[in-house]
Amino acid sequence: MTNRQIEIKSPAEVQKMRKSGALLAQVFAELAKNVAPGITTGELDTIARGLIEGGGAKPAFLGYRGFPATLCTSVNDEIVHGIPGPRVLNEGDIVAVDCGLILEGFYADRAYTFPIGKVPEDVERLLAVTEESLNRAIAQVVAGNRLGAVSSAVQQYVVKQGFSIVENYTGHGIGRSMHELPEVPNFGNPNTGPKLKPGLVIAIEPMVNIGTHRNYTLDDGWTVVTEDGAMSAHFEHTVAVTENGPLVLTA
Repeated sequence: MTNRQIEIKSPAEVQKMRKSGALLAQVFAELAKNVAPGITTGELDTIARGLIEGGGAKPAFLGYRGFPATLCTSVNDEIVHGIPGPRVLNEGDIVAVDCGLILEGFYADRAYTFPIGKVPEDVERLLAVTEESLNRAIAQVVAGNRLGAVSSAVQQYVVKQGFSIVENYTGHGIGRSMHELPEVPNFGNPNTGPKLKPGLVIAIEPMVNIGTHRNYTLDDGWTVVTEDGAMSAHFEHTVAVTENGPLVLTA
Protein backbone atom coordinates (compact mmCIF):
# COMPACT_ATOMS: atom_id res chain seq x y z
CA MET A 1 0.00 0.00 0.00
CA THR A 2 1.39 3.39 -0.96
CA ASN A 3 0.25 6.94 -0.41
CA ARG A 4 -0.51 7.18 -4.16
CA GLN A 5 -3.42 4.79 -3.67
CA ILE A 6 -4.97 6.75 -0.82
CA GLU A 7 -7.51 9.40 -1.76
CA ILE A 8 -7.07 12.83 -0.15
CA LYS A 9 -10.23 14.94 0.06
CA SER A 10 -10.33 18.66 -0.67
CA PRO A 11 -11.60 21.02 2.06
CA ALA A 12 -14.89 21.29 0.12
CA GLU A 13 -15.23 17.50 0.04
CA VAL A 14 -14.53 17.26 3.78
CA GLN A 15 -17.32 19.80 4.33
CA LYS A 16 -19.70 17.60 2.32
CA MET A 17 -18.67 14.62 4.42
CA ARG A 18 -19.34 16.74 7.49
CA LYS A 19 -22.97 17.07 6.30
CA SER A 20 -23.23 13.30 5.82
CA GLY A 21 -21.76 12.74 9.27
CA ALA A 22 -24.09 15.26 10.92
CA LEU A 23 -27.15 13.47 9.53
CA LEU A 24 -25.80 10.13 10.74
CA ALA A 25 -25.21 11.62 14.21
CA GLN A 26 -28.90 12.65 14.25
CA VAL A 27 -29.90 9.08 13.36
CA PHE A 28 -27.93 7.73 16.33
CA ALA A 29 -29.37 10.35 18.68
CA GLU A 30 -32.88 9.21 17.72
CA LEU A 31 -31.99 5.51 17.99
CA ALA A 32 -30.63 6.16 21.50
CA LYS A 33 -34.10 7.42 22.53
CA ASN A 34 -35.73 4.23 21.27
CA VAL A 35 -33.31 1.52 22.45
CA ALA A 36 -35.09 -0.11 25.40
CA PRO A 37 -36.25 -3.52 26.59
CA GLY A 38 -39.05 -4.84 24.35
CA ILE A 39 -38.06 -3.17 21.07
CA THR A 40 -37.03 -5.38 18.16
CA THR A 41 -33.93 -4.90 16.03
CA GLY A 42 -36.26 -4.66 13.03
CA GLU A 43 -38.08 -1.71 14.60
CA LEU A 44 -34.75 0.08 15.09
CA ASP A 45 -33.98 -0.57 11.42
CA THR A 46 -37.29 0.99 10.34
CA ILE A 47 -36.59 4.09 12.46
CA ALA A 48 -33.12 4.52 10.97
CA ARG A 49 -34.26 4.09 7.38
CA GLY A 50 -37.02 6.66 7.83
CA LEU A 51 -34.61 9.22 9.27
CA ILE A 52 -31.99 8.67 6.57
CA GLU A 53 -34.43 8.90 3.68
CA GLY A 54 -36.24 11.81 5.36
CA GLY A 55 -32.90 13.63 5.47
CA GLY A 56 -32.46 13.25 1.71
CA ALA A 57 -29.86 10.48 1.98
CA LYS A 58 -29.70 6.78 1.13
CA PRO A 59 -28.89 3.88 3.48
CA ALA A 60 -25.37 2.76 2.60
CA PHE A 61 -25.72 -0.85 3.77
CA LEU A 62 -29.08 -1.69 2.20
CA GLY A 63 -28.32 -3.84 -0.85
CA TYR A 64 -24.53 -3.65 -0.31
CA ARG A 65 -23.31 -7.06 -1.50
CA GLY A 66 -26.88 -8.21 -0.93
CA PHE A 67 -27.21 -7.04 2.69
CA PRO A 68 -30.96 -6.81 3.40
CA ALA A 69 -31.21 -3.92 5.89
CA THR A 70 -30.29 -0.34 6.78
CA LEU A 71 -28.57 -1.22 10.08
CA CYS A 72 -26.30 -3.97 11.27
CA THR A 73 -27.63 -4.94 14.72
CA SER A 74 -25.26 -7.32 16.51
CA VAL A 75 -26.59 -8.59 19.85
CA ASN A 76 -24.49 -9.90 22.76
CA ASP A 77 -21.96 -12.40 21.33
CA GLU A 78 -22.52 -11.11 17.78
CA ILE A 79 -19.53 -8.98 16.77
CA VAL A 80 -20.64 -7.36 13.53
CA HIS A 81 -23.04 -7.63 10.53
CA GLY A 82 -26.06 -8.87 12.51
CA ILE A 83 -29.27 -8.66 10.45
CA PRO A 84 -32.22 -6.76 11.99
CA GLY A 85 -35.50 -8.64 12.33
CA PRO A 86 -38.01 -9.88 14.91
CA ARG A 87 -35.43 -10.35 17.69
CA VAL A 88 -36.61 -8.62 20.87
CA LEU A 89 -34.00 -6.81 22.95
CA ASN A 90 -34.22 -7.71 26.65
CA GLU A 91 -32.87 -6.20 29.85
CA GLY A 92 -29.16 -7.09 30.17
CA ASP A 93 -28.56 -7.44 26.42
CA ILE A 94 -26.22 -5.23 24.44
CA VAL A 95 -26.70 -4.31 20.77
CA ALA A 96 -23.97 -2.97 18.50
CA VAL A 97 -25.69 -0.74 15.95
CA ASP A 98 -23.63 -0.02 12.82
CA CYS A 99 -25.03 2.36 10.22
CA GLY A 100 -23.85 4.08 7.06
CA LEU A 101 -25.47 6.58 4.72
CA ILE A 102 -24.77 8.40 1.45
CA LEU A 103 -25.61 12.12 1.16
CA GLU A 104 -24.74 14.11 -1.95
CA GLY A 105 -22.35 11.38 -3.06
CA PHE A 106 -20.38 11.06 0.19
CA TYR A 107 -20.51 8.31 2.80
CA ALA A 108 -20.55 8.43 6.58
CA ASP A 109 -20.17 5.37 8.84
CA ARG A 110 -20.67 5.01 12.58
CA ALA A 111 -21.26 2.32 15.21
CA TYR A 112 -22.32 2.42 18.85
CA THR A 113 -23.01 -0.38 21.31
CA PHE A 114 -26.07 0.28 23.45
CA PRO A 115 -26.74 -1.45 26.79
CA ILE A 116 -30.34 -2.56 27.17
CA GLY A 117 -31.33 -1.48 30.66
CA LYS A 118 -28.87 -2.61 33.34
CA VAL A 119 -26.06 -4.88 32.15
CA PRO A 120 -23.55 -6.93 34.18
CA GLU A 121 -20.52 -5.05 35.51
CA ASP A 122 -18.03 -6.80 33.22
CA VAL A 123 -20.17 -5.94 30.19
CA GLU A 124 -20.45 -2.32 31.32
CA ARG A 125 -16.67 -2.27 31.53
CA LEU A 126 -16.35 -3.82 28.06
CA LEU A 127 -18.43 -0.98 26.59
CA ALA A 128 -16.45 1.69 28.44
CA VAL A 129 -13.08 0.23 27.39
CA THR A 130 -14.10 -0.18 23.74
CA GLU A 131 -15.39 3.39 23.50
CA GLU A 132 -12.29 4.74 25.24
CA SER A 133 -10.05 2.80 22.84
CA LEU A 134 -11.83 4.58 19.96
CA ASN A 135 -11.28 7.95 21.66
CA ARG A 136 -7.57 7.18 22.10
CA ALA A 137 -7.28 6.17 18.45
CA ILE A 138 -9.01 9.39 17.32
CA ALA A 139 -6.50 11.41 19.36
CA GLN A 140 -3.73 9.96 17.15
CA VAL A 141 -5.39 11.22 13.93
CA VAL A 142 -2.80 13.98 13.58
CA ALA A 143 -1.06 15.09 10.38
CA GLY A 144 2.44 13.60 10.29
CA ASN A 145 1.59 10.60 12.49
CA ARG A 146 1.70 7.19 10.89
CA LEU A 147 -1.49 5.16 10.60
CA GLY A 148 0.08 2.59 12.93
CA ALA A 149 -0.22 5.13 15.77
CA VAL A 150 -4.02 5.00 15.40
CA SER A 151 -4.09 1.19 15.33
CA SER A 152 -1.61 0.84 18.18
CA ALA A 153 -3.62 3.17 20.43
CA VAL A 154 -6.54 0.73 20.34
CA GLN A 155 -4.39 -2.33 20.97
CA GLN A 156 -2.29 -0.87 23.78
CA TYR A 157 -5.33 0.22 25.77
CA VAL A 158 -7.59 -2.80 25.17
CA VAL A 159 -4.92 -5.41 25.96
CA LYS A 160 -3.96 -3.62 29.21
CA GLN A 161 -7.61 -3.83 30.27
CA GLY A 162 -7.64 -7.60 29.75
CA PHE A 163 -9.91 -7.77 26.70
CA SER A 164 -9.20 -9.10 23.22
CA ILE A 165 -9.25 -7.36 19.84
CA VAL A 166 -11.03 -8.76 16.80
CA GLU A 167 -8.22 -8.85 14.24
CA ASN A 168 -9.93 -10.02 11.05
CA TYR A 169 -12.25 -6.99 10.71
CA THR A 170 -10.82 -3.49 10.36
CA GLY A 171 -11.64 0.14 9.83
CA HIS A 172 -11.09 1.75 6.44
CA GLY A 173 -10.76 4.86 4.36
CA ILE A 174 -14.09 6.40 3.35
CA GLY A 175 -15.35 9.04 0.94
CA ARG A 176 -17.18 8.58 -2.35
CA SER A 177 -17.01 4.84 -1.58
CA MET A 178 -17.81 3.18 1.71
CA HIS A 179 -14.57 1.22 1.79
CA GLU A 180 -11.44 2.96 0.50
CA LEU A 181 -7.76 2.62 1.29
CA PRO A 182 -6.17 2.53 3.76
CA GLU A 183 -7.29 -0.38 5.91
CA VAL A 184 -7.31 0.69 9.57
CA PRO A 185 -6.56 -2.33 11.80
CA ASN A 186 -7.08 -2.18 15.56
CA PHE A 187 -3.57 -3.42 16.30
CA GLY A 188 -0.09 -2.65 15.05
CA ASN A 189 3.21 -0.83 15.41
CA PRO A 190 2.91 2.96 15.88
CA ASN A 191 5.85 3.58 13.53
CA THR A 192 4.37 1.75 10.53
CA GLY A 193 1.84 2.52 7.83
CA PRO A 194 1.30 5.58 5.63
CA LYS A 195 1.74 9.07 7.04
CA LEU A 196 -1.51 10.84 7.81
CA LYS A 197 -2.12 13.88 5.60
CA PRO A 198 -4.79 16.57 5.86
CA GLY A 199 -7.80 15.49 3.79
CA LEU A 200 -7.49 11.80 4.60
CA VAL A 201 -10.80 10.49 6.01
CA ILE A 202 -10.94 7.18 7.85
CA ALA A 203 -13.52 5.11 9.71
CA ILE A 204 -11.96 3.82 12.94
CA GLU A 205 -13.90 0.91 14.47
CA PRO A 206 -12.56 -1.16 17.35
CA MET A 207 -14.36 -4.46 17.95
CA VAL A 208 -13.50 -5.87 21.35
CA ASN A 209 -14.41 -9.15 23.05
CA ILE A 210 -14.55 -10.19 26.70
CA GLY A 211 -13.16 -13.61 25.80
CA THR A 212 -11.28 -14.96 22.80
CA HIS A 213 -10.67 -12.86 19.67
CA ARG A 214 -11.60 -15.90 17.54
CA ASN A 215 -14.88 -15.76 15.64
CA TYR A 216 -16.92 -17.34 12.86
CA THR A 217 -19.80 -16.41 10.54
CA LEU A 218 -23.28 -17.88 10.98
CA ASP A 219 -25.16 -19.70 8.23
CA ASP A 220 -26.90 -16.46 7.19
CA GLY A 221 -23.58 -15.52 5.58
CA TRP A 222 -23.37 -12.22 7.48
CA THR A 223 -23.56 -12.41 11.28
CA VAL A 224 -20.11 -12.79 12.88
CA VAL A 225 -20.08 -14.25 16.42
CA THR A 226 -17.46 -14.89 19.08
CA GLU A 227 -16.16 -18.45 19.12
CA ASP A 228 -16.69 -18.81 22.88
CA GLY A 229 -20.09 -17.09 23.07
CA ALA A 230 -18.74 -14.19 25.16
CA MET A 231 -19.95 -10.61 24.71
CA SER A 232 -18.51 -8.27 22.07
CA ALA A 233 -18.67 -4.47 21.63
CA HIS A 234 -18.20 -2.25 18.56
CA PHE A 235 -17.77 1.54 18.38
CA GLU A 236 -16.95 3.60 15.26
CA HIS A 237 -16.56 7.17 14.04
CA THR A 238 -15.70 8.71 10.68
CA VAL A 239 -12.73 11.04 11.23
CA ALA A 240 -10.89 13.52 8.99
CA VAL A 241 -7.23 14.49 9.32
CA THR A 242 -6.93 18.31 9.38
CA GLU A 243 -4.11 20.80 9.96
CA ASN A 244 -5.65 21.36 13.41
CA GLY A 245 -5.96 17.73 14.49
CA PRO A 246 -8.76 15.17 14.22
CA LEU A 247 -12.21 16.23 13.05
CA VAL A 248 -14.89 13.69 14.04
CA LEU A 249 -17.45 13.96 11.26
CA THR A 250 -20.05 11.67 12.85
CA ALA A 251 -20.08 13.23 16.35
